[in-house]
Amino acid sequence: MLDTIVKLLNEAGVTAWEIRDVKTRGWEFYFIRHALDQNRVRDVEHITVQVYQLIEDGAWLGTASCELAPTAQEAELRTQIADLAYRATLVKNKPYSLRAPEEAEAAAQAPIDVDAIAADFIRTVREIPETAGEDINSYEIFVSAKTRRILNSAGVDVTESYPDSMLEVVVNARREGHEIELYRNYTSGSCDTEGLRRDLLRTMRYGRDRLAAHPTPALGTADVLFTTSDAVSLYRYFADRLNASMVYRKLSDWRLGEPVAPDFRGDRPTLAALRELPNSSRNRRYDAEGAPIRDTVLLENGVARSYLGTRMFASYLGLEHAFIPTNFAASGGTHTEEELRAGKYLEVVEFSDFQVDSATGDLFGEIRLAYWHDGETVTPVTGGSLSGSMLKLAEEMYLSRESTQYDSWRVPAATLVRGVTVTGVE
Repeated sequence: MLDTIVKLLNEAGVTAWEIRDVKTRGWEFYFIRHALDQNRVRDVEHITVQVYQLIEDGAWLGTASCELAPTAQEAELRTQIADLAYRATLVKNKPYSLRAPEEAEAAAQAPIDVDAIAADFIRTVREIPETAGEDINSYEIFVSAKTRRILNSAGVDVTESYPDSMLEVVVNARREGHEIELYRNYTSGSCDTEGLRRDLLRTMRYGRDRLAAHPTPALGTADVLFTTSDAVSLYRYFADRLNASMVYRKLSDWRLGEPVAPDFRGDRPTLAALRELPNSSRNRRYDAEGAPIRDTVLLENGVARSYLGTRMFASYLGLEHAFIPTNFAASGGTHTEEELRAGKYLEVVEFSDFQVDSATGDLFGEIRLAYWHDGETVTPVTGGSLSGSMLKLAEEMYLSRESTQYDSWRVPAATLVRGVTVTGVE
């Protein structure tokens, strides 16, 4: 099939082309309580083609992409490729070249046993202790072995395989005639048994405490502690602002060799792009354009060190060996988690919504469950919101030396941010 597509692309006379072919083989399981409701095998293929056309005597480079059915006949493929070639002439970008072949560092690759990975997920969820007040309502497991091939007209032709899993869980909590549901979505490569068990046990507790929560007090500004996966959004802010597309479009003014905050009073974060993390669903030797992925320091003690991103924007900035990062690790903590938990602070563990806008720095979230630590007692609270700007808040963040992992991100287990605006409901 791919040979036919390449032939038709060359016949179409496009300036350049790129193909991504992803084959997925795996299992899906659907449980109600712990009883299997249904399961099925998944065996699919997705072929995406992107074409490039120089227009106006090479002044501009246009591009267009679409997905081609692996069962399509040659006549249908020819028509779709002709349409792509035309659509590409309607787009104007500065010219750039595609990735050239470049060998990635060798890496051992273990066989992918989707049956064993699925069994690990099922066993882990079934072993979670339940009570009359908190239990697992339902869960769905999706485990796949994926094989991805990337090739382009510049000579790139790379293939690799990797596991890709997702678990969706609904936890029920009930108290005195009231009941709520907490939804969780976990992505990973294989099953992180220890991390999954820890998080589901915490979710059970959050459900119980949510039913006994008091209104969040109006704190004005307060120290806020992040100890769940929402902390990833804080560190993604740093990664996004070091992306070549943000820098080129002037959505980020961070310059290499300079601090990313004007006045650090807290810990100075370090952020690295990594090729591999244990159990990550994004462990790759090559990125989505066929560029080798290398362990690279992006931010070092609060100082910008590297820009990374797509070939298009990297070339505009003159970056020869940039790539699209897949895994990240944040560090730089000078305190233990226990030390960060001293004093008064609000620990938010459940948001209705939490976002950090990487362009503006705006941070905002609606509180579903938090714990107000007043120095003596701990009170579960609900309602109200957080707000602030990472442009300022980044100056006084304190990171734990201990770390935890959420799929493709390893971050400090606790992150204390000072000066966050907390709007209560009292």
